[in-house]
Amino acid sequence: MADQPKPLMPHATATWLVDNTGLSFEQIAEFCGLHILEVQAMADDLAGSKYTGRDPVHAGELTQDEIAKGEKDSEYSLVMQRAPVAVSRTKGPRYTPVSKRQDKPDGIAWILRNHPEISDAQIGKLIGTTRNTIGAIRDRSHWNIQNIQPKDPVTLGLCSQRELDAVVAKAAKKVAKEEGEEATVEAPVSGTSDRERLIEELRAERDANEKAAAEAAQEAEAEEWLRAKRAAEEAGEAPAAPGEDA
Repeated sequence: MADQPKPLMPHATATWLVDNTGLSFEQIAEFCGLHILEVQAMADDLAGSKYTGRDPVHAGELTQDEIAKGEKDSEYSLVMQRAPVAVSRTKGPRYTPVSKRQDKPDGIAWILRNHPEISDAQIGKLIGTTRNTIGAIRDRSHWNIQNIQPKDPVTLGLCSQRELDAVVAKAAKKVAKEEGEEATVEAPVSGTSDRERLIEELRAERDANEKAAAEAAQEAEAEEWLRAKRAAEEAGEAPAAPGEDA
């Protein structure tokens, strides 16, 4: 079921399934696209954020019959009944959650370093920032420049990979067009230009960094859960065993 769509609000849906069904942690994690340790943390009240449960039955994503099948067979994989409707963003400034706004300078610095072909207007629209902020980071006059570290905006959750790739492709196409107009001699046909090779190398580096960040986050989650479990055991409060009903 790895290719089926995930719930519109996976964490809230997982919280509801933990509290209201007898499904195993593995089934809930698979259906919601989460790591099993996240689901276990929800069941043990160890999650850093408390989510309000979202009923997937009411949302049409699951049926009671489908839940019953999963409760009877712990090996059964829940089937999404109706894919959530994608929410299209209206025109206007990109909204960034408060928790993510402090990451904007890091994302801007990463784009300026790895994709100088992207214009300030494109960065502003992609990240949801101002030209003044971009300029201050570029010329290192930003008030917090000493603490700014270039980080992939996709990994930071400031934009999607598709959005970033689209902006990179558009910027590269514009640069290629401008260079073509300025050329006075006909360039020989070749398989791949230096700029294209550079873009491919940067994309490969970004993918590797994203994978490493995901693996590090997963390891950190596991370590945090185990630390909390040991602390609970030392305090004489045995946490719920994985797979038990919430």
